[in-house]
Amino acid sequence: MNHKFWRAFRFYLISCLLAVIVMVPFLWMLSTSLKSKGALMEIPIRWIPENPTMDAYRKVFSKFPFLRAIFNSFFITTSYTLITILSASMAAFAFTKIRFPGADGLLKLYLASMMIPTQVTLIPLFVIMNKLGLINTYPSVILPSLFRVFGIFMLVQQMRSIPNDFMEAARIDGAGMFRIFRVVILPLCGSSIATLTITTFMESWNDYLWPLLMLTDKNKMTLTLALNNLNGQYGTEYNVLMAGSLISMLPIIIVYACAQKNFKQGVMAGGIKG
Repeated sequence: MNHKFWRAFRFYLISCLLAVIVMVPFLWMLSTSLKSKGALMEIPIRWIPENPTMDAYRKVFSKFPFLRAIFNSFFITTSYTLITILSASMAAFAFTKIRFPGADGLLKLYLASMMIPTQVTLIPLFVIMNKLGLINTYPSVILPSLFRVFGIFMLVQQMRSIPNDFMEAARIDGAGMFRIFRVVILPLCGSSIATLTITTFMESWNDYLWPLLMLTDKNKMTLTLALNNLNGQYGTEYNVLMAGSLISMLPIIIVYACAQKNFKQGVMAGGIKG
């Protein structure tokens, strides 16, 4: 009994210490964002501001169209995530349940493309978007979501574990292929879809390089580009930078908090089932 107690005690103690270490940068950002410009250089560092102020947050919205950047990020990220879920789930359904000729070979080819570094595809994608006349438009940032190999791989593992008897029962009831996909298969893949939604949302929300290449109009820039502009114009005003960074983190925290129950289940389902 004592051995189990001390083992659990060590586990929770180490976990708490790691949690504190992880939280230190976040707490420093919060503290810095509430300080005035003059209080930033105080030594030793004052973790709790003596005279907290919201000036940094007001300056974020006055120096840059930050509300517009928030809307741009929400629109692009939401569209990117929805298209990814739809295209990846339909592709996974075709690979696992329709079984057309050459399905295994095409799936292996898809998976092999995961070894290609993202940076290698930037120039071809840029040329394609330029030929289509989509530079400096929202679709140029959203359209790459049509081909998300990781999402296909995750959902393939989940759908392979679904017995075909469910589909046969639905066919007997007169359901067509699309209805089977929508009513039978998708609900059974809920945990994997939730995990893919979280990871895709986070990746798109935090993406910097691709929007930087595609978007030049200030009114179309995402939050990551807006923060970069703050860093360039107001590099010494760290309280403004930290305020903008905290604002950009809030949607990610909210999305993860709402869907965290399904996150672990989805990762396990996508990783070990097949």
